[in-house]
Amino acid sequence: MHFEVERARLKGYPTQTASFKRKTDARRWVQQTETAILEGRHFKTAEPKKRTLSELIDRYIKQVLPNKPKSLEKQRAQLLWWKQQLGPYALADITPALIAEHRDKLLEEITCRGKKRSNSTVVRYLAALSHAFTVAVREWGWVEDSPLRKVTKPKEPGGRVRFLDTDERIRLLEVCRESANPFLYHIVTLALGTGMRRAEILNLTWGNVDFERNKIILLETKNGDKRVVPLSSHTKAILLSIKEQNSESSFFVFPRQKGQKPQKPIDIRTAWEAALKKAQIRNFRFHDLRHCCASYLLMNGASLAEISEVLGHKTLAMVKRYAHMTEGHAANIVSKMNENIFG
Repeated sequence: MHFEVERARLKGYPTQTASFKRKTDARRWVQQTETAILEGRHFKTAEPKKRTLSELIDRYIKQVLPNKPKSLEKQRAQLLWWKQQLGPYALADITPALIAEHRDKLLEEITCRGKKRSNSTVVRYLAALSHAFTVAVREWGWVEDSPLRKVTKPKEPGGRVRFLDTDERIRLLEVCRESANPFLYHIVTLALGTGMRRAEILNLTWGNVDFERNKIILLETKNGDKRVVPLSSHTKAILLSIKEQNSESSFFVFPRQKGQKPQKPIDIRTAWEAALKKAQIRNFRFHDLRHCCASYLLMNGASLAEISEVLGHKTLAMVKRYAHMTEGHAANIVSKMNENIFG
């Protein structure tokens, strides 16, 4: 059986070939194909076939990641893992099944710390690659759709919530007050009283504090938004005492001690861990002080929306972990309303 092989050639486009039984069919195919190329209706898969995942990741790291300074290093490491695993593959060959296979590899792999990655960590790896594909779809035209859309993410555990009970809080504050670190007590008190994150407190400058209007203005936060933190009389007194005690001018509210580069914020890691050990408080992180602040706000009648605003959460979903604590308050409100109406 005889077959005619024809090639469609246009400068700037990859050559395409096809076989036909009749020469007339072959010529018709060449004419139709070249017309479709010129009209932009053919070879939608050209880019995905000629571009590799390595090229996508390299371009993303060079052009996009610099705009995300807070997550640059982590996401760069995550993307380089994908590049090491699948870099030579053409984008057309990066299928949901292939990504799912490597998602499972991420879950099972033992890291340099001797442990398996958590589901949450694997979700972050997938998110980093997903955004790279999203940019490639929307801005570069390298692929028509992201294969990540069809990949199931590992289920993440509910948000961790750990509070200090009254005895623990008293012990912790007493130990922090006695700490060799001159600022530890003030920093922990500020975290409990405002719900600010550790980085927000340690990087706090005097320019962020408005004593006249009783507020702290955070220009750089974790979610990238500006946030205003109300300054209570208690937290204001703490900051004023620090300002009065520091005879030397300092850019940071909590600068490093003499001989430790004073124009950098203080490091409290060692002092904090020692305080927890001395106070005999287990399974507690500095970030949990935010949860404590949220619980105090709830117990004093704040709504979830108000807590979300104070803590700087973008959505109410982040504070719904505290919803169970509002049940008692809701019951009291309903009881009080009924008493007022019905006597």
